[in-house]
Amino acid sequence: MKSISNLIYWLIKIIAAVIMLQTLFFKFTAAPESVYIFSVLNIEPVGRIGTGIIELIAGFLLLVPKTSVYGALLGLSTMMGAIFSHLFVLGINVQNDGGKLFILAIITAICCSVVVFVDRNVLFQLVKSFYGRKN
Repeated sequence: MKSISNLIYWLIKIIAAVIMLQTLFFKFTAAPESVYIFSVLNIEPVGRIGTGIIELIAGFLLLVPKTSVYGALLGLSTMMGAIFSHLFVLGINVQNDGGKLFILAIITAICCSVVVFVDRNVLFQLVKSFYGRKN
């Protein structure tokens, strides 16, 4: 049973990483869809490239067992920005994509949330060691 849950856990991490990493081509090549999104948000090109760099780092961190919780936190925060951008500025359906980008952001956020929950002890230990230091 433990091997099945470990397989599911890895599948969740891979799904989040693949979604974030596959969007890099569009961000880094200035695909019209990406330029449109970040122009509407008034953060083109810095926001597009910066988000791409953050997603690149998050995707790789997710795939390394010792750093996956940090990648998940980074990915989750980035996806929350994407989700709020869709809800309050862009709309769900961007350039007739049928809500695909919005759905991918939600899937990635859910996957990253699961990783953060599963690896929460790593975060608790980090906070404990930070606040447990004596001056």
